[in-house]
Amino acid sequence: MRLAALVSLLFAASALAQQVQYSLTDAFSGTQFFDAFVWETFNDPTHGRVNYVDISTAIKSNLSYASGSKFIMRADSTSIVPSYARGRDSVRITSKTAYTEGLYILDLSHMPTGCATWPAWWTFSRNGPWPSGGEIDIIEGVNQNTANLASLHTTPNCSMPPIRQQTGATVSTDCDTNVNYNQGCGTSFTKANSYGPGFNAQGGGHYVLLRTKSEISVWFWARSDPLTPPEVLLSSQSTRMPSPSITWGPPDANFPLSSNGGNCDYEAHFDPHHIIFDLTLCGDWAGTSFATSGCGPSTCEDFVNNNPASFAEAYWEINSLRIYT
Repeated sequence: MRLAALVSLLFAASALAQQVQYSLTDAFSGTQFFDAFVWETFNDPTHGRVNYVDISTAIKSNLSYASGSKFIMRADSTSIVPSYARGRDSVRITSKTAYTEGLYILDLSHMPTGCATWPAWWTFSRNGPWPSGGEIDIIEGVNQNTANLASLHTTPNCSMPPIRQQTGATVSTDCDTNVNYNQGCGTSFTKANSYGPGFNAQGGGHYVLLRTKSEISVWFWARSDPLTPPEVLLSSQSTRMPSPSITWGPPDANFPLSSNGGNCDYEAHFDPHHIIFDLTLCGDWAGTSFATSGCGPSTCEDFVNNNPASFAEAYWEINSLRIYT
């Protein structure tokens, strides 16, 4: 009888787990980005050859604009940049609201590509100072990369097991920013066309971040992927979202936390995060790998200064960003 009761209880718990749903908290599309985000103008903390401009300059210069349900932000692709200037005009935007646990669903048609580019969609601590409170990189790559890199950057005592339930390949396991020049703990995606020109040629796709107290995970589906969950495809009309752990299969990148077999305490390393989209040029990663990525023979900085037409594809085209909690 006790065994039967236990089995019944487990089935009830399983049924309850499958009923877990997320509710829509915020949705951004088209001109809504202008009200929900701040255009940053400080010097690039990653030392890029870039000049982040304010919202009025971005709109006036056609670097940020909305067309119907799309939002576009880009780097300048028309001007020669004087050597004495701070860098090529570009855009970095930060959400006014900070978020914690939930699902972040991005419907993206085009990401910035090309030599010297370093685009990222990521989140970072509201409280700081960095790296206190953590950083989550969802989309990131440089130069002519073709595979996305998702990673965490934290204070000490946060690491990931090398083998875990993910379809991507583990690149590094120590999330501490003091280790290996702030490499963080990263996973390289193995799905085709998760980044760069291939991503854009297929019309983009969907990226989803799941952030809970037990795991941080990222999924990617190409635009025409028949395995894309229907609730992700319909997210622009949906105000409810079922638990992804039930129906979506293994994520492309998985970062288990202490309560789920990892070695990273959630409360000690993560707090409310702002959402960022940016596009820097050269800098600590794209600049140092420029010469080995087939982008030479000039230096990265000279390339940025003197080749405006090379940045014609250096833009974000976002259909929607939806936050479920």
